[in-house]
Amino acid sequence: MHKQKPYYIDKPQYYQMDKIHDHDVAHLHEKFENVVNNLRCYNSMLVAFSGGVDSSTLVALAYKALGNKATAVTADSPILPKRELKSAKRTIQSIGIKHIIIPYDILHEPGFTQNPRDRCYYCKSFLYGRLNILAKELGLEVVADGTNISELNEHRPGYKAIREKAIATPFIDMDITKHDIRRMAQMLGLSIWDKPQQTCLLTRFPYGRMITLNGLKRVEIAEDYLCYLGIGECRVRDYEDTARIEITGEDTDIIIKNKECIVEYFEKLGYKGIVFDSILQV
Repeated sequence: MHKQKPYYIDKPQYYQMDKIHDHDVAHLHEKFENVVNNLRCYNSMLVAFSGGVDSSTLVALAYKALGNKATAVTADSPILPKRELKSAKRTIQSIGIKHIIIPYDILHEPGFTQNPRDRCYYCKSFLYGRLNILAKELGLEVVADGTNISELNEHRPGYKAIREKAIATPFIDMDITKHDIRRMAQMLGLSIWDKPQQTCLLTRFPYGRMITLNGLKRVEIAEDYLCYLGIGECRVRDYEDTARIEITGEDTDIIIKNKECIVEYFEKLGYKGIVFDSILQV
């Protein structure tokens, strides 16, 4: 049995909220309570949890609303970097909610390794189909996802699968934006409130490029090395023989200082050409 952590709504833990006007804070409190009340409409819930800001905030809110009737679930898949899984575990420990990790080799799903343009649709469809089954086995009423209203203006083929699988989307139901979610995460005292947006390893490969386990591992190892050097956020785009390293401008000095080591390390991974790009693409 997991003891529910208290959340201090009257005196939230703001980290950089000094620039927010009183009426904005009041409006945020109202949105916060609206989401909690929406979640309380369900008897129980299985929350899809990747470790990002959106899903972390939804997990914390679901735990506040439903207590031990809420469970978080993470799919341990080859497209999820192990460093992200470790980060997700730390976040869960800080919240206190029950957490299930399921092994999920999505590469065995039909047609997925062809890496089509609507790969996000197939990924979500396969995963949420499985989570619906798991929720039923656990006696939980619904599966919930942290997609927010801001994302509906973007190219999100995965959202079609979310609707088809009848997944609950509390943030969309309550008109919650990405900015709202980060501020709610601050209120909840989540250390990852300002975590940069993360994407799965599939996004490192061009559409139509065959996805293999070895290819995914190579990219993950390459990015882990860059993180080891102290680079805070990076992407390694894989073009077979060529790797394009994307970083934020603030880490340029680290790249310059370690350029020879990086080239040598990447060559050992099988890359013949390395391109450095200071503009990080999501």
